[in-house]
Amino acid sequence: MSFQRPTWRLVRNLPAIRVRSFSRHLLKATPSKFSFQPLGSAELMSMDLQERIICLNGPIDDTVSASIVAQLLWLESDNPEKPITMYIHSPGGSVTAGLAIYDTMTYIRSPVSTVCLGQAASMGSLLLTGGQKGKRFALPHSSIMIHQPLGGTQGPASDILIYATQIQRTREQVNEIYRKHLNEATGHERYSLREIEDMMERDKYLTAQEAKEVGIIDDILTRRDDKKAQNEGATDENQNQRS
Repeated sequence: MSFQRPTWRLVRNLPAIRVRSFSRHLLKATPSKFSFQPLGSAELMSMDLQERIICLNGPIDDTVSASIVAQLLWLESDNPEKPITMYIHSPGGSVTAGLAIYDTMTYIRSPVSTVCLGQAASMGSLLLTGGQKGKRFALPHSSIMIHQPLGGTQGPASDILIYATQIQRTREQVNEIYRKHLNEATGHERYSLREIEDMMERDKYLTAQEAKEVGIIDDILTRRDDKKAQNEGATDENQNQRS
């Protein structure tokens, strides 16, 4: 109860935010009040946060970004030393909204582990590779897609030129993020910026194994670690032998 109260205070301060948790619950905010429409149990959101789990499910827009950023900041304030796990199943979305999440992941003191299940495409793949070194994972049948930022505009030639300049600047920022994390994964300068640009030129779909070879993830998860259960079983057996 002591954990749930501050959690709900956090949610109450997020206007017009949808908190997503893989079809287990949905919390909607209206200008006047919050209405709960549980698909499972609304308390599961508090349980996720209590376990320091964040679920990014669906397209990335400003609303989703605000929710994820708020959860990251809250978990850091709760315990800056404990790791956070972010599960990602997303086709991508807004570049600026995704970069807000990425910057927050790298800004906070808590290490953020990322896990892809289903798919991590476009900005979803950038967030996946932006996790803590050695703690970026994917499930066996995940699909990862990388490409350059997309955009389009119309209007006077001067406005189009301004927009094209901004798109190019954003593209360079995204390429540099990938280059940084992919080279960190290999431990040396495996990729030049030019090689990253060529890699991102067209939609590039990767299996979990291919993403590991490239350096987007560090390992493939097939089953939860059973070491804790094994240790607990060994402890029980030792106690029985002593008695």
